[in-house]
Amino acid sequence: MRRQLHIAALFLWLVAAAKGVAQDVASHVSERSVKAAFLYKFASYVQWPDANVKADSPITIGVIGATDFARELAEITANRTVGSRPIDVRRLTPGGSLDGLEILFIAKEERDRLSQLLTAARDKPILTVTESEGGLSNGSIINFTLDQDRVRFEVSLYAAEKSQLRLNARLLAFAQEVHRDPEPGR
Repeated sequence: MRRQLHIAALFLWLVAAAKGVAQDVASHVSERSVKAAFLYKFASYVQWPDANVKADSPITIGVIGATDFARELAEITANRTVGSRPIDVRRLTPGGSLDGLEILFIAKEERDRLSQLLTAARDKPILTVTESEGGLSNGSIINFTLDQDRVRFEVSLYAAEKSQLRLNARLLAFAQEVHRDPEPGR
């Protein structure tokens, strides 16, 4: 009888643990999905300086880190356009070229190289998007944050100006915070 109680208790514990893991996975997946959807929508609210770009040339989004995120972003943007421009998602490797990118997403897994990656993109017309604490102070234009398990984002107008990008007022209206001056430490 005592052994059966131990087995039942162990079974209940395993069920509770599995439920918690499933909730953590669902939370993580939905956070990634929301960030991918935001990233796609950001392209609609940015004006790049090159007026000579062909109207049907793709908007290229480079992703450094987070292979699962790159895959999900590619699925979300498949057969979609911004204006008349299709979306192309490119998985980047460390040290890879940033040429041809309009948007660069740097996953939190790359936080040790964040400053180096943002320095490589600085002064280029690339919308840099991060998800690391201190992303803006390292030079990112947009940084994802979490507020009570809701995905939010903050914007650096200073960094956008340095990259010669104009951000639409609608994008700024949805931002949790808009920073107009250089971040401390910049």
